[in-house]
Amino acid sequence: MIISKKVVITGHFGVGKTSLFNRFISNTFNEKYLTTIGVRVDKKMVQVDGQEISLVIWDLAGEVSQEKVPRSYFLGASAIIYVFDLSRPATFSRLEDDLQYIQTVLPNVLIRKVGNKKDLVSDETLQNIHQLTSPHYFTSARTGENVEDLFTNIARALLSPSSGRS
Repeated sequence: MIISKKVVITGHFGVGKTSLFNRFISNTFNEKYLTTIGVRVDKKMVQVDGQEISLVIWDLAGEVSQEKVPRSYFLGASAIIYVFDLSRPATFSRLEDDLQYIQTVLPNVLIRKVGNKKDLVSDETLQNIHQLTSPHYFTSARTGENVEDLFTNIARALLSPSSGRS
């Protein structure tokens, strides 16, 4: 029996949600910025410790706030990837509020905070942002850095429900 889990990618517009989605699903990257309309859904099988899990990835358009994204898009999610742009501090200014909202909708959901576009910032900037936001991952959809690790870590945490929450 194959386990299937819904994973939602959310965060501000322009932070690279779709680029992370495309890098993980098809190992591609497009320099052009294309706005996602509504939601894109795809799935990928992941092998973790000899077990297979199907991750059904939802790439949400827009922001977390109630007005922009229908609450129903979050329902049934086992994990949330909250993406922000390391080169644009405004994209993580509402991080705590957004995460609080997500936790009211999905009290026990696995959340991974991800600073994307690592290739655009200095190590010093990374250290400063790490102190401010304590992200789980710094990724680059352009280079692929840490993208596979992010999704494998989520798959592993979802396969062993007692570990990895928060």
